[in-house]
Amino acid sequence: MQESAIQKKSVRIIITTAWLQLVRFGWQQALSCLFPVVIFGSLALTQVIPLPFLPRYDWLLLIFLLMQWWMVRSGLETRDELKVITLFHLIGLALEIFKVNMGSWSYPEEGFFKILGVPLYSGFMYASVASYLCQAWRRLNVDLVKWPPLWLVTPLAAAIYLNFFTHHYWIDIRWWLSALVLIVFWQAWVTYEVGGTRYRMPIALSFVLIGFFIWVAENIATFFGAWKYPNQSETWHLVGIGKLSSWLLLVIVSFLIVATLKQVKGHSRKESK
Repeated sequence: MQESAIQKKSVRIIITTAWLQLVRFGWQQALSCLFPVVIFGSLALTQVIPLPFLPRYDWLLLIFLLMQWWMVRSGLETRDELKVITLFHLIGLALEIFKVNMGSWSYPEEGFFKILGVPLYSGFMYASVASYLCQAWRRLNVDLVKWPPLWLVTPLAAAIYLNFFTHHYWIDIRWWLSALVLIVFWQAWVTYEVGGTRYRMPIALSFVLIGFFIWVAENIATFFGAWKYPNQSETWHLVGIGKLSSWLLLVIVSFLIVATLKQVKGHSRKESK
């Protein structure tokens, strides 16, 4: 009887510890998602409550600029992270301009700050992915195990990004690129710290999980009119699960850029010492 009671107590301790770690992990993830939360909140607010003086798209741009300024000013983001986020804003804006003019989706509302039919606030939706990655990297003390060499990572990231453009004129090689990602990162792991305990996860699995949640976020964003796909011009429909592959590849590009910049920064710090 005494042995059974000890076993039950041990099980309760394990379950309680696991639950507390899950809560800690969820809290750190929530803090890392502060910028995306502001984006979704602003999309919902401006959809329900029309704001005066400016078109909705311009209000969104103003809100996101103020949010970015506040995050750097308050210390939630560093100046180095701001550089990474700005890079993602430009990469995302270039992709948006191309895709909109190819008819992949549209921004039907009016706005003063639009380039070739694309409102400038749209770049912040890509920047928010970089913001999440940078925040989570720092908060969870992320480290990479058996990360592939730079000469493999750089052309792979470039090929994935370019395929978003070239598949309109040539064959779509996204599945070949996905298979190549599995091969290149087969032995790679990401380690992270929660409550003083380190855990690890295969890199490929982290790509899939982040990509899935971005797909969920995309459905929320289109519901609030951030942009519209052709089949959503009349009424909102769930974004097809096929789009998950696009977001998965975009997450891979984002992660590769952030990871590469983090490693380059880390090496430069070591050399300076």
